[in-house]
Amino acid sequence: MYYIQKRMEVAGCHRLQLPYPSKCSQLHGHNWIITVFCKAQQLNESGMVVDFTAIKERIQQMLDHKNLNEVFDFNPTAENIAKWVCDQTPHCYRVEVQESIGNIAIYERE
Repeated sequence: MYYIQKRMEVAGCHRLQLPYPSKCSQLHGHNWIITVFCKAQQLNESGMVVDFTAIKERIQQMLDHKNLNEVFDFNPTAENIAKWVCDQTPHCYRVEVQESIGNIAIYERE
């Protein structure tokens, strides 16, 4: 089995739809650190699991310097963003979305 990991930074803003009072319900920004984990039993014709540049271009093109409430039709929590990134990336089995130094959401396929 081959494993790769791609780490990137994405700047953007969002506001969360929450059923309780929270400062996160106001528009605010983060410099998210997104780490994508992929695996494959066979390498592609270029000798890769997935091209690192292709992962970065796809995710950053969609998210970087954007209002995520305008990008997604779901509540843009770190957890939901992690699942979305996983769904966008071939051979992805795990995504970590670090919203701040102490807040990390992880999505992992079973």
